[in-house]
Amino acid sequence: MASIDDAERIDAPRSRSRLRGGLVTVGTVVALLAAMGLTVLGLGAADNAVANYDASSWLWSGLRSELARVNGVTARVDTRTEIPGARRHPMQVAQTDRLLILRDLQTGQISSLDLATLQLTATTPTTPGLGVSVALHEDAAFVVDAVQGIVRQLDPRSLSPVGEPVRYPPGITGGAFDGEGRLWIAVPSEGTVSAVTAAKLPSAPASAAPAGGGLSPERVETYDVADPSHELQVSTLDDGVAVLDRTAGRLVRVQRGEVRPTPLTLPGRAALPARTSGPRVPVTVPAERRVLVVGDVGAERTFTVPGSGDRLSPAVAWADRFYCADEATGTIYSFDAGGQLVDTIKGKATGPLEMEVRENHLFINSPNSATARVVDDKHQVREVDKYANDVLGGDPPPAPPPPPPPKKPRVSKPSAPRSVTAAAGNAQARVSWRPAAANGAEIIKYVVEGAGQRLEVGANQRAVEVKGLTNGETYRFAVHAVNAKGDGPPRSSNPVTPTAAVPDPPASVTAQERPDGTVVVKWPAANAQGNKIVKYAVTATSAGTNAPAGESTKTELVVPAGELEYGTQYAFTVVAVNDKGAGSAASPVSNTVVPFAAPGRPLELQAATVADQPGAVTVQWSPAEANGRPVTKYQVDVGGKTSEVTETRTTVTGLGNGQNVTVKVKAVNEAGPGPEATATARTVAAPRVTVTGSSATATGATVTFTVDAGGGRATCSLSTSGEPTKAGPCSSITMSGLTPGTKYTFTVTATNAAGKGTAQRAEDTLPLYGIATCNNGPDGDQRTYCNKDVDGRNGNEIFKVTRQDNDQQAGWAKPGTRLKAYCKKSGENVDSWIYNDQKQSNWWVQVEYNGKNYIPWAWLNLEGGDNINVLPTC
Repeated sequence: MASIDDAERIDAPRSRSRLRGGLVTVGTVVALLAAMGLTVLGLGAADNAVANYDASSWLWSGLRSELARVNGVTARVDTRTEIPGARRHPMQVAQTDRLLILRDLQTGQISSLDLATLQLTATTPTTPGLGVSVALHEDAAFVVDAVQGIVRQLDPRSLSPVGEPVRYPPGITGGAFDGEGRLWIAVPSEGTVSAVTAAKLPSAPASAAPAGGGLSPERVETYDVADPSHELQVSTLDDGVAVLDRTAGRLVRVQRGEVRPTPLTLPGRAALPARTSGPRVPVTVPAERRVLVVGDVGAERTFTVPGSGDRLSPAVAWADRFYCADEATGTIYSFDAGGQLVDTIKGKATGPLEMEVRENHLFINSPNSATARVVDDKHQVREVDKYANDVLGGDPPPAPPPPPPPKKPRVSKPSAPRSVTAAAGNAQARVSWRPAAANGAEIIKYVVEGAGQRLEVGANQRAVEVKGLTNGETYRFAVHAVNAKGDGPPRSSNPVTPTAAVPDPPASVTAQERPDGTVVVKWPAANAQGNKIVKYAVTATSAGTNAPAGESTKTELVVPAGELEYGTQYAFTVVAVNDKGAGSAASPVSNTVVPFAAPGRPLELQAATVADQPGAVTVQWSPAEANGRPVTKYQVDVGGKTSEVTETRTTVTGLGNGQNVTVKVKAVNEAGPGPEATATARTVAAPRVTVTGSSATATGATVTFTVDAGGGRATCSLSTSGEPTKAGPCSSITMSGLTPGTKYTFTVTATNAAGKGTAQRAEDTLPLYGIATCNNGPDGDQRTYCNKDVDGRNGNEIFKVTRQDNDQQAGWAKPGTRLKAYCKKSGENVDSWIYNDQKQSNWWVQVEYNGKNYIPWAWLNLEGGDNINVLPTC
């Protein structure tokens, strides 16, 4: 694995970093600077570096592989830049007003970005996974390798090493700066905490002080804060450091050379934020959803966080309030200095929530969503859309609602530890054990008793050296676990007899992770010093943790898959044990490895019909657990049609219509494909229409029906011979303008992307009748005008044509005669004068009278309101 000594200087960008939405490429920025003396914010380069401190912070968006600079005053993104090859990768961001350093946890790559020019200045590789971190303060940058115990200063301009590293025993914790520029490191194996100060940087990056010469960082202060092998966690302060001793249950402040311990009553395993602003340190107990506030003079108060579950991140102090994030619900709770809940900030997404106090603001980032929040010193909360104005589109689909919290298990005292073993040394013994069952409450510590001693050991240590023994005497040791419910039962070790005749440790140790999830640890045979080596005991070290990995009678040990956490860095030491039960000192620490295996099963797989596309299925899922190596692609099988994608969604086409398909998705990483997730889906099918009824009036008909749209979006229409097709809703369509008293056959057609479906229905329109109307007048001939058919004109005459042509007269209708009407036709204008209420029109109505003939509408009053418009045109 490459080390941080392999830093690569980038004098000019070899590939352009695209800035999307409101962003421009780095090349464009350079061109603008050269041509106009301006940056993307309209400032000169020097001014831009200064302006960056104006309440802004760079926030990571994993789904977009982007950094967004959020202005705390406006709560808006003013600049974004893409980080190539980091989509969905967790990213550590360390920043100052002028510099920004990134570490990709999946690849291990460290990158330096100059904020004055938005140029990538250097990259360097580190071992991927958890165990290495970066820290930045003004122009001092450090890489902390917690597994190996190496703290190395880098020149942030070139990422070249500066002088010699500061070396500690393996398994350190911490690695953050306090407000005075000191980097604090805790050493659990020694029970100490120490401060490191940076060396002055050379004037030019190329002349960084080489290893073995020039200036180097220095360990300037060291303090005893706990007994050896206690579990420690660090939170740096404005001046100094707070160390949480999880094993002893106390918080130790180190400030201005003074060590001040505060005993705490902790109901479970507690946690600190990496950095604490102000005089009060919040100590969070996630399993109990409680926060203890510790001030300068000791513990001050305790408050409870609403909700359920144990996914609380450590509370952060800001402007006399405490902010605590529930990652299961995306909610942030705000408490005042007295511990009263004063605000509840509802989130839009679940998952990690990063809280950092910078530039007089609290920035709250959800790296896996589009949303961030900014809180000013008056505690005004404003939401930030990190994707705003992005030309590539909006936010990905909203995360599904979080599952209900699991039922709380029955809580009881822990079980006895497993496999308690002891190996004798020279006037000492090494005791190690496998974990005890926690039984519903996290284990706080282990207690080792024997030889008149009682030693408390951190829950993540599980090995301790018992010193001050007498050679030649035989000892046994008992180990028990402690959780919030109390002490569990002890388990005793094998008897051991310390002796000066101990073997030598193995001279070296190598480790190699394998794709099946195992780790093989190898070493040369140890010198038994006249006795026989009967076994070797292997200890695994990660950040802040030392625990037995197993024993072997050979010169290698295969640590089974799942014993070590995938994606976490480990190194190993080996102790040789002879036939007298005597153990050597620990070997030198091995190289660092990151266990990995094939990815987990893709989560929340959903497959659905594509409504507007034939033979297509859309598939989406949540990312699979990477298991120590980045997921490089997903293999998708839909009904035997295979494809590979890098995103967590795809649409598969070319399938049959109305086809039921099985969907299989596997994630692939360096170890190969993982287990498949399965779902079923159906492509869109042609619609099916079922007529449920019909009705008619004299001039219209309504057909009611149901449509099985086949998973698509159907459009519907009604048609019949001789009439224009009528579109309408896919439940009921009415066609008007029909001929009264006529037999019709109607066809309902439903259409979607896969085709058409039809059904027919016969329906007759009702007949429409009119009354032949002619009323005699009051005077002279008027009084008999309508009585009968006479020579010349009179009312109610019926013709074969639409004009009053004697040669074409078909007859005469006696007033009051009910005539069946069919349609209307334009013809000669007829005025009924006083005989039918002055009715006058050029419309003629075709009626049933000696066949189908015409009567002027002026003489025919249609039933139902005498509306000529209800009749179709002949």
